[in-house]
Amino acid sequence: MKILIIEDNRNARENITEILELANFKVYTAENGEIGLEKAKKIHPDVIICDIMMPGIDGYEVLSQLGKKSDTASIPFIFLTAKAEKTDRRKGMRLGADDYLTKPFSDTDLIEAIESRFKKHDFLKKEYSQTIEGVSQFIEAASNYLDLDHLTKNYSLKEYKKRDVIYMEGNSANFMYFIKSGALKTYKTTEKGKEFVTGLYSIGNFVGQLSLLSNNGSYIESAAVLEDVELYEIPKLNFTTLIHANKDIANKFVSLVSNNLVDVQEQLLHVAYSTVRQRLAKIILKIHSKRILTMNEGNDISITREDLAGLIGTATETAIRRLTDFKEEGLITIDHSSKIRVEDKKSLKHIALYG
Repeated sequence: MKILIIEDNRNARENITEILELANFKVYTAENGEIGLEKAKKIHPDVIICDIMMPGIDGYEVLSQLGKKSDTASIPFIFLTAKAEKTDRRKGMRLGADDYLTKPFSDTDLIEAIESRFKKHDFLKKEYSQTIEGVSQFIEAASNYLDLDHLTKNYSLKEYKKRDVIYMEGNSANFMYFIKSGALKTYKTTEKGKEFVTGLYSIGNFVGQLSLLSNNGSYIESAAVLEDVELYEIPKLNFTTLIHANKDIANKFVSLVSNNLVDVQEQLLHVAYSTVRQRLAKIILKIHSKRILTMNEGNDISITREDLAGLIGTATETAIRRLTDFKEEGLITIDHSSKIRVEDKKSLKHIALYG
């Protein structure tokens, strides 16, 4: 393991070097911030130990400059300081420091601080799949790292039938969910009782995570089944503990359980600026391509007209009229049981883009 020491005091620099070399670390040194920056960019050490108060470029500036480069921003960084004021620590932590060692410190303090940074770096560097197994592995690793023993690693699998409501807007938010099979929608209800569909989710998606962060502890939308689903329940305690544990773990966990927010933004913009005809073409293509709510080899789409209207943000009667238009134009066929089959994907794509 390579460690870079940036320290303007020669005696302190040599003492730290001796301790670390005896512990079998490969040590590099720099007598000021400017040299330290150059060495960090050149050797890419596994950990940097840096004094704060140095002439010229001080420790804060070293950390700030390293944070601007993608290849050095993630290097674990430990400050050495003779100060212990909270304001100094807050400034360092805002810049991205991982730890502080207050002078004087023992050999044990130094080694433990470095080993802790290695442990954290390895944990944060590891990739976890966006599956229930990946979440379980992440939570187990996070529990070990944070020395927690109360987080659940195994989750209940629940089955729901078509049209079942998973949770209602305003209900107490106790779980987020991972979809093992099937599909569901999330929606908000207007004052007039009309549904506005906020999301369409299928296998591999997480649902309900934003509600766990709501100030009133309630679900911010409702969720209902479009196609028989199997859902894993992930307790709120797991989510909130990891979110509030520390910044790095929170960021990694949020990234793991977040679905593609670009898709959500695109859907909302599409509702805001596209015609009903464009929106219908796009949602049919989306359902067809992701094989959500589709049946048999032809991928016939089985969806109620009410749900389809909710997905495109229009009245049911309007959705039916536009479907009829598509049928008459030969873009789709609709069988006796109201299932939709895509017949002209190219023309639907053109409509989705240009109307």
